[in-house]
Amino acid sequence: MNAPDDTLAAALARHGIELAGPRVARLEQYCGLLWEWNARLNLTRHTDYEKFVTRDLADSRAFSEHLRPGEKVLDVGTGGGVPGVVLAILRDDLELALSESVGKKALAVADIVGRLGLDLPVHHARAEDLLADHRYSTLVVRAVARLRKLLGWFQPCWGAFERMLVLKGPGWVEERAEARHYGQLRGLALRKLAVYPLPGTQSQSVLLQICLNDRPTTRPPTGRQR
Repeated sequence: MNAPDDTLAAALARHGIELAGPRVARLEQYCGLLWEWNARLNLTRHTDYEKFVTRDLADSRAFSEHLRPGEKVLDVGTGGGVPGVVLAILRDDLELALSESVGKKALAVADIVGRLGLDLPVHHARAEDLLADHRYSTLVVRAVARLRKLLGWFQPCWGAFERMLVLKGPGWVEERAEARHYGQLRGLALRKLAVYPLPGTQSQSVLLQICLNDRPTTRPPTGRQR
């Protein structure tokens, strides 16, 4: 839990992150709502500002840097709203939607989104089922499944989206080898977009882009939102 005198602004300052005041206020409100729900339903293990900034915000900013202005994005298995809700606060130019297959979590995130006043659809559905009727430019995926399983789920759905951005830890190389062994990367291009340290550990987080071989995408010229 937070130290009595800690604030989100202080945690941001400790890590040299500058955001506009209204975004900081909205993120602080999000944290409060998330942790309020977390007392009843296990949505996150990051229950202080330090962990929120170094894990949830850091990951959401990594996604943000590789999303084009106005892009249509689906957050796959949003859990407590990361990265989707955080992206909606950082990037109001994006057309975002959230999916969550666990009913209680979907209801909790819908309540959080409503109380934040965000125009952000929350779908109680598996993302691959949602893709039968919806189209997106990018799927953002964080802490959902191993690459082999993830690629198996979405293999029939490539006509409904252009690429996946998948956040992984240091085990991503092993997961890539496993996916290749089972043929899950056949016809796909996997590219490492970003690597950054996981504070307090010797590990690194890795942002991967996966798309069809015949559908190359380039890194968009976007910067971090202030």
